Amino acid sequence: MSKTLSHIAVLTGDIIGSTQMPPEDLERAFDALSASAEVQADWHGESLHFTRQRGDGWQVRLARPELALRSALAFRAALRCEGKEFSTIMAVAEGVAPPPSPDSDLNASSSNAFVLSGRILDQLKGTHLKRQMRHSRLGGIGAAFALADHISQDWTPAQASAVLPMLTTGRMPTHSETARMLNKSRQAVSKALEGAGLEAIVIALTAIEIKDEAHDD
Repeated sequence: MSKTLSHIAVLTGDIIGSTQMPPEDLERAFDALSASAEVQADWHGESLHFTRQRGDGWQVRLARPELALRSALAFRAALRCEGKEFSTIMAVAEGVAPPPSPDSDLNASSSNAFVLSGRILDQLKGTHLKRQMRHSRLGGIGAAFALADHISQDWTPAQASAVLPMLTTGRMPTHSETARMLNKSRQAVSKALEGAGLEAIVIALTAIEIKDEAHDD
């Protein structure tokens, strides 16, 4: 009996500047990404099967493709919380794929979405990292990815720390709640979120995530 195929998104990433990183910093980067993937499992309703690839690469499987931009920004924020020098390029592609085995990683996956995501990542590597985040789709989603990428590339660790809890798919915490969580003043959190462009990002995420069977591209 054939396995049931489902529509998914595949996010493939690569740590920027990994060859110059001390081994302990590279492990910190992967720990931050892995921890973010565990949090996001609640968003997608299943494990993201976070998989490390070729030393400084990584990949996840997103069961809810409409959350791809939210997931990418969460990974960027989680990594930037570790320091300004921590960053990653990311490529997203959508397609149909069979369910992964519960105890398997994604290195053996060969569905079109996995292949296309890897190819887009290779293209990004050849652009001198002017763009660090890209979706395979064009139209509105492609534009939103490009603009969110431009905004989030300059996040400071303080901004990333404030943004990260705001990216939840559940109730967004208030500025006061986030301040208590981070042991910072409400004013500092509000300033960080304003500088990070949170308001525009939330508007874009909300528009993308409204379920609409008719894609605009």
